[in-house]
Amino acid sequence: MTRVPSDRALQDDVIRALADAPYRASADWRRRGLADPDRLERYAHFLARHFYYERIVHFFKYSRALTRVTGRAPEAVLKSPAFDALLPTLVLGSRETAMSVAQLVTAHVAAGGAPVPYLADLLRYEEAMMVVEAGPRAWRDGTPTEGAGSRERYAPEKVEGTVLLDLAYDLPTVLPKLLQPWTELPQAPERRTKLLVARSPHGRVAVAKSDEGVVAVIELADGKRTLEELAAGTGLQVVELRQTLQGLVDLGAVRFSTGS
Repeated sequence: MTRVPSDRALQDDVIRALADAPYRASADWRRRGLADPDRLERYAHFLARHFYYERIVHFFKYSRALTRVTGRAPEAVLKSPAFDALLPTLVLGSRETAMSVAQLVTAHVAAGGAPVPYLADLLRYEEAMMVVEAGPRAWRDGTPTEGAGSRERYAPEKVEGTVLLDLAYDLPTVLPKLLQPWTELPQAPERRTKLLVARSPHGRVAVAKSDEGVVAVIELADGKRTLEELAAGTGLQVVELRQTLQGLVDLGAVRFSTGS
């Protein structure tokens, strides 16, 4: 007996085809003949531009505020041949696609050669925000919910996608100023600043300033080291390490693994 797909299954398949260009081009999809290929492709391109317009406007809002200096609106990249060339590869919402689109935006804005000393740092920050936000969500949180101190049977590990930025300028001091009315370009102190960018399982992106202790924890949290081993590697006391881990768990940068 041939199984007839349900209406919901058909809808899901069409939605996947609209969002996933490689799947849309596959023989598996094409042989089903569920939609006119040309009309579907045009609509998929429309959705892709709308989807990434919203994300560029949100995550590159500081670069947008600098458009009068750079002469480069970040979202203008969506009308460029470079973005058109990406269309056959786009998977809406994926981290890989977010990275490709964010890199196009960064290159587009940077190419203006604007005299903004901290522009390179700003673009790295905005690119990281857009990439970290992308990827699948955890609709149900299956990880332990106790505090870090009560989870010693688990091993801390860095959450995939977490980013550490080592910047030459103290961006957090200038970001709010860029979104306020200004006539002269707001300046950022030339001061080395480490930022941690992470996302909760449910998609909330957060940024926090980091010190050497936090950097060491992030770099060594591999899901295999125990708290004691992690403390020895980072030079932190176990009590201090537990406090640091709890903050990183709340941020979405670290989770606890049962190990292999």
